[in-house]
Amino acid sequence: MLDYCPMNRVISPVNIEERQGLDLRAGDTVKVWQKIQEKGKTRLQAFEGLVLARKHGKEAGATFTVRRVASGVGVEKIFPLYSPVIDKIEVLKRSKVRRAKLYHIRDKAAKEVSRQMRNLRMQKDVVAPVAEDATVENV
Repeated sequence: MLDYCPMNRVISPVNIEERQGLDLRAGDTVKVWQKIQEKGKTRLQAFEGLVLARKHGKEAGATFTVRRVASGVGVEKIFPLYSPVIDKIEVLKRSKVRRAKLYHIRDKAAKEVSRQMRNLRMQKDVVAPVAEDATVENV
């Protein structure tokens, strides 16, 4: 739990000034390094993806949503900005976007997958099956 020092300042295991200065925005591609406890040991695991949304500004409960496609399945995680579980956040790429929340990317990804599936079905139909009892005559 957080302790209070005599000057009414919160002592936190997270460098709050550093996290406030990150300037995460929707459209950024980030890599979030997360601490994971396993059998008494702590390891770091990266989650890399696109920031869909940033909520609650810079207050204590601020969160950001990251989406990535893993094994053909879209995975989204909502991370608290000031969580001590997060070791570090790296901004890999910034994209210019025209929305504050990019939730419409979910539908775009679903449309793309369905389009690819439709193309696969059409290719299967184009190849005509060969009859097994057909014989070739020598002329």
